[in-house]
Amino acid sequence: MAKTYFLSGNKVFRIKICGVTSVADAQRAFDAGADAIGLNFYPGSSRFVSVEKARSITTKISSAIGVFVNSTAAEINQIASEVALQGVQLHGDEPPGLLAEIDPALVLVRAYTLGSHGLAGIAESLNACRRAGRMPAAVLIDAAVEGQFGGTGQTADWEQLNDYPRHLGEIPLALAGGLNPKNIGAAIRKVQPHAVDVASGVESSPGVKDPVKLRSFINAAQAAYEEIK
Repeated sequence: MAKTYFLSGNKVFRIKICGVTSVADAQRAFDAGADAIGLNFYPGSSRFVSVEKARSITTKISSAIGVFVNSTAAEINQIASEVALQGVQLHGDEPPGLLAEIDPALVLVRAYTLGSHGLAGIAESLNACRRAGRMPAAVLIDAAVEGQFGGTGQTADWEQLNDYPRHLGEIPLALAGGLNPKNIGAAIRKVQPHAVDVASGVESSPGVKDPVKLRSFINAAQAAYEEIK
């Protein structure tokens, strides 16, 4: 079994491979050096996995984050329990109050797109989360694509993230959106995020990870993190 990376509610991943749909791809990700995988429970995603499929994966590995889009807290908590998730990632338009309803034992990642309000808008949303009773353990920044909830292959605007600590404070930032083996090193050196998250950038087709791309991505990410530490 792979190591369990999440030691507490404040521990978040460094390299996450999202949209995993098979035990083989999950094991390849961890063998290559990933800290976590993402299992997508959004029915509209080409990387959707059923509870049964997800359970078949998590019985073999650990450190899995469930990705949800506009699900209720009850649905999220039930799936997290059934599948033995270590964390959940909210990737839709969930209201701030929902975070406080999620099982406190789960690492909670809140995904945002920069949109027209940029980091200031995200900071405002986080303040609302704080007032509602729970802050996420990390913020994930993805590319803004109308009508899509991640996994688009489009690149987020790294320039807007130059001063993210000024807006977000000490909360860890995970960078997603159009990352791949060729640009991940530059992305880490430019933005210096706490973590990175990839789906389409290491695939041969939606939901099917390419072993060569997977290892190349993780190797490049690890090298870049060594460079900036």
